[in-house]
Amino acid sequence: MKTIPVIIDTDIGSDIDDTWALAMALGCPELDIKLITTCTGDTTYRAKIVCKFLEHVGHTETPVGIGISFNSLLENQKAYVNGYQLQNYPGEVIDDGVKAMAQIIMESEETITLICLGPLQNIAKLLEIEPRINEKIRFVGMHGAIFKGYKGMNGVQAEYNIVQHVDSAKVVFSSNLDMTITPLDTCGMICLEGDDYQAVAKATNKTMIEVIDNYEIWQRAMGVKELEMTTRSSILFDTVAIYLALDNSFLEMKRLGIKITNEGKTIVDGSGKAINVAIEWRDQRGFYDFLIKRLLKAP
Repeated sequence: MKTIPVIIDTDIGSDIDDTWALAMALGCPELDIKLITTCTGDTTYRAKIVCKFLEHVGHTETPVGIGISFNSLLENQKAYVNGYQLQNYPGEVIDDGVKAMAQIIMESEETITLICLGPLQNIAKLLEIEPRINEKIRFVGMHGAIFKGYKGMNGVQAEYNIVQHVDSAKVVFSSNLDMTITPLDTCGMICLEGDDYQAVAKATNKTMIEVIDNYEIWQRAMGVKELEMTTRSSILFDTVAIYLALDNSFLEMKRLGIKITNEGKTIVDGSGKAINVAIEWRDQRGFYDFLIKRLLKAP
């Protein structure tokens, strides 16, 4: 089977959806993960989560790059990595994650799919240090809100991954990159409940055991009621970006001109950059079945 070479850029360790997305990616044999980089906040803390997770599920062949730190953000999975040392990771840890990205992309004979799950400082810096990558990567990201915001509210809202670093988002969204995004319109409603949730919560594969351990740590840090942690997931925004890296048949895609305002809103504007936008679901049930299958298929 021909695989898709990917780099995953993640702000894992604040919201829990990045952890679910990483698990999903590990359950997708179509994806050849060349590198995982961490972005925003304390990126060393985030790298520890990635490394420990990969080590526990047996994927230490994947190198981990430390990205650009920015701001002090929530560290809701800190209990997971208390005492964990990066130097003990059996795989490769790279101090300059952005430089590592550039090197992998430029040396690849194939187009690299860059799956971006967080704010875009790393990607803006990547474009600065190596402008030639515009022609060598496909960007797939969880960014923006076009017609619907958080909790399905109508109207344009400033989405977290954009508003955390608006200047970087503007750089990326005005570049020559081939871009595909899942905004809140589609990713903001993804939640596993009932039998769907129980199917993965009670799974015995190493990956899902790690996910649920982290989910419980995250919920304690967030002060979520114990009943909720046993019945449903949180919103799994980033899993839709993982899916878009390999398929889009469950989604209605539209090519829209998008501009980013100074307030971090993503507005439709004919003069903006043309971006492939997953604007609504064709088959949300089909996606849930796909997601569950891949989570259970992970090591």
